Amino acid sequence: MVPLIDLSRRLKANADAFAVATQQVLDSGTVLLGSQTDQFEKLFASFAGAKYGIAVSSGASALQLSLAALGIGPGDEVIVPAMTAVPTASAVCAVGARPVIVDIDDETAGLDLDFAEQAMTERTQAVIAVHLYGRPVDNLDKLTKLGVKVVEDCAQSHGATKGLTGSIGAYSFYPTKNLGGIGDGGMVVTDDPDVAERLSRLRVHGQSEQYVHIEVSQNHRMSEIEAAWLNIVLTQLEIGNQRRRDIVNRYQLANPNIRWQATHSNHVYHLAVALTANRDDFRQAMLKHDISTGIHYPLALTQQPALQQFVSHACPVAEKWASECVSLPCFPELTDGEVDDVCAVLVEIDQ
Repeated sequence: MVPLIDLSRRLKANADAFAVATQQVLDSGTVLLGSQTDQFEKLFASFAGAKYGIAVSSGASALQLSLAALGIGPGDEVIVPAMTAVPTASAVCAVGARPVIVDIDDETAGLDLDFAEQAMTERTQAVIAVHLYGRPVDNLDKLTKLGVKVVEDCAQSHGATKGLTGSIGAYSFYPTKNLGGIGDGGMVVTDDPDVAERLSRLRVHGQSEQYVHIEVSQNHRMSEIEAAWLNIVLTQLEIGNQRRRDIVNRYQLANPNIRWQATHSNHVYHLAVALTANRDDFRQAMLKHDISTGIHYPLALTQQPALQQFVSHACPVAEKWASECVSLPCFPELTDGEVDDVCAVLVEIDQ
């Protein structure tokens, strides 16, 4: 079986280096906010093209704290794309604001900037732009020119963007990501020193110094063990991203008649996504030849039961994407033989 993803391959390849790093953490006696976290914040901020990086406990925490650090709260509206993971919208709810769900571009699955502009009201304080599947949102500076705060949801786009077009960037290091951890983890990057300082407080219960809390917040810290792992695999990220591009290029050449997410020179292909009107048949054809597939995501935000109170705009494009998208195996440790196997099936699929 060709797996959709096999984390054991990455874990095994880095087991020895991680054992050494873990022992260093244990010997140091510091398991939170120590040298490993400090090193990772500096390295990843530089990789992302930002001045500051604040490591946090998850991608969801990164989004929530990004909004909080920008002053988003009760009474505010935040525009979000309809095609994304639920945490994009739930982060808005977590700070007491209201998510406004708008439709996506049909070719890229990214936020439709025209729809976003049309949805703005006097209560709109921010827009979350999701670089979905690893593809950067085009022309994002259009939103910044409108004077609205832009949060870049980079949970799936490690390396796809260099520097910030928006106000702040939020990353996830969930194990399956291009830069995947051994547990949950996240990062917020910014060029604003005041925002960075506030983020550093918000991740530790709003503390300005030990036992002095100047804001109300919760625990959003990353562990030293998690940071130690991420310091190791960060060195492999750019090579891994290129491997993903090469894999998807082979898939697209195998069957150019399949409709793929629109290409982009900086796409890092966290997921290799095809669209098919007969998804069940497509997946069965792959499975018949021992090829695993997945769906990211089967429901648009407008179709999620928990978010119905926030649905105010029809989002037919996102709902159509949700009904047609299929994710194919795409991770750096795939062998050439496994890629050949996927391509051999793709050639036979009639679209």
